[in-house]
Amino acid sequence: MNEFDFQPQTRIVFGSDRIDDLGTLTAELGAQRVLVVTDPGIVAAGHATRAVAALETQSIAVTLFEGVHENPTTDDVEAGLVFAQSWGPDLIVGLGGGSSMDCAKGINFLLSNGGRMQDYWGVGKAKHDMLPMIAVPTTAGTGSEAQSFALITDAETHVKMACGDRRAAFRVAILDPKLTLTQPARVTALTGIDAIAHALETYVTRVRNPASLAFSREAWRLLGESFARVLDDGANLEARSGMQLGACFAGLAIENSMLGAAHALANPLTANYGVVHGQAVGVMLPHVIRFNGDEFDLWYRELLEVTEGVNGCPAPDAGAAGLADYVTELTGAAGLQVRLSDLGVESDRLATLAAEAATQWTGTFNPRKVDAENLLAIYRTAF
Repeated sequence: MNEFDFQPQTRIVFGSDRIDDLGTLTAELGAQRVLVVTDPGIVAAGHATRAVAALETQSIAVTLFEGVHENPTTDDVEAGLVFAQSWGPDLIVGLGGGSSMDCAKGINFLLSNGGRMQDYWGVGKAKHDMLPMIAVPTTAGTGSEAQSFALITDAETHVKMACGDRRAAFRVAILDPKLTLTQPARVTALTGIDAIAHALETYVTRVRNPASLAFSREAWRLLGESFARVLDDGANLEARSGMQLGACFAGLAIENSMLGAAHALANPLTANYGVVHGQAVGVMLPHVIRFNGDEFDLWYRELLEVTEGVNGCPAPDAGAAGLADYVTELTGAAGLQVRLSDLGVESDRLATLAAEAATQWTGTFNPRKVDAENLLAIYRTAF
């Protein structure tokens, strides 16, 4: 049994309309000047207005930085830093999807510790404490609200950098499932597949442990029961609740066991072809499940026991192959592509992509050892 050091750092507040508690929760942390980091879509949906109103009920001064883009880059963080320096916040709120939450963390790294985002690529690079932060996710996908990592893309090299430090964890995460009702269908699909990948990958990593397994199992139970229902009826609040809580639990699992080869294979697709992260993970995950299943089929059978009897989910004896087929079905049902060839990837670039995938940190946690050769083989099966 692997050793672990589980340090819960984020208070999780879950329930409909809990965004209205943002002001009270911020006041409890002693903050008086707040920077809300978000994006134009969240502003248009009215969520930023509601967050500001909640803060102002506690006489808290607040301003918005709404310059976040999908897959935030070092340029986004730098722009947010300049904005934050002019405002002088004593607390930062990340309001939106994983991009807003990661950008909030990135801004906090630089505001509190100086330097460039590249200086924090890796783990534990911060030298000073950071400002307290509160996460208010409006999607159900990344689980960033429960993690101490910021995923920031280098604007020049297009490499996605995982910058992790326990100081970067949110103090509070407000999970209000009503906020996810405004997601466009494609965002629901992309973030949902990403959350499912987190649950399935964390369950089988080489550093999995009793704490991570508990979160992975419950995440998969919630996501496995809820995703197809959300695709059928985006207004189903119960299913939305299951997705948001499942995504958060999967984030907690990542924090305690990391990810695997599906994410290692996905990142070069985003860097080289601009494939959106959820799509990139979705196309690769079934093939990684089959690859791992050659040695760890029992673990996938255990996961299927959690969703046994759930409509559409395969029986436990279907094992890794059955789970892989099911993930492919879900990806297709979500309107996403299931072959690399349909994403504009050229076959003669696969070896180069595999070499890049072999350098990804997440691949080192995969239960089966991966290298450029077998990663290339996985790309070929997905082509």
